[in-house]
Amino acid sequence: MTRRPAPRRVVVWTAVLLVCGGFGAGVPVWTDARSAARYPVTAEDLAAARAALGALAVRPASSSSGYSREQFGQAWADVDRNGCDTRNDVLRRDLTDVTLKPGTSDCVVLSGTLADPYTGSVVRFERGAGSTAVQIDHLVALSDAWRTGAQFWPASRREQLANDPANLLAVDGRTNQDKGDGDAATWLPPEHGYRCVYVMRQVRVKAAYGLWVTAAERDAIDHQLDRCVVARRS
Repeated sequence: MTRRPAPRRVVVWTAVLLVCGGFGAGVPVWTDARSAARYPVTAEDLAAARAALGALAVRPASSSSGYSREQFGQAWADVDRNGCDTRNDVLRRDLTDVTLKPGTSDCVVLSGTLADPYTGSVVRFERGAGSTAVQIDHLVALSDAWRTGAQFWPASRREQLANDPANLLAVDGRTNQDKGDGDAATWLPPEHGYRCVYVMRQVRVKAAYGLWVTAAERDAIDHQLDRCVVARRS
């Protein structure tokens, strides 16, 4: 069994909490600011995200015609050639209290605990009939990627995106199903505090692969970046 230490708490500027804007009707500002403080970002990362967003092409989404999961290669391929498929790689990375199946070269995850960033809840993973309780989300959904540039790529590049750890996150299964193929304009994590990190990761992926954003998506991302909580240097 491999155990991982819990993440350290990060102290944030009180001033940042006070100046954060409203987050939605009926939700107190301080409540969402405190929630966002669980997932602080550095000033450098925030500036990089803003610059990357500003550099992304803004275009209408293309048609979904021709899209299928198979256009992005074998599901959970071992693209990094480490002997483990991508799904198990992400489970080992994102779960704690992980139990590994003997005889699989420490590859196959049998059980573990997920601190789900999308809901703020704790989800238990057990391989078998209930394993869909934890799913691996593509932060930039593959069908969204298809509509914003990936349909013009070679198959090898689409497979790379589908298995890139930067675009993958273990999350609560039901919430992942609710997201579907939504972009930031149509879906954001229920946990308000994680939304800043979520859109930052989406921007990073889209910038790295040269995907574009729709005008509504860009505006939604920009709106969330304005609500990020910046960590104080220790």
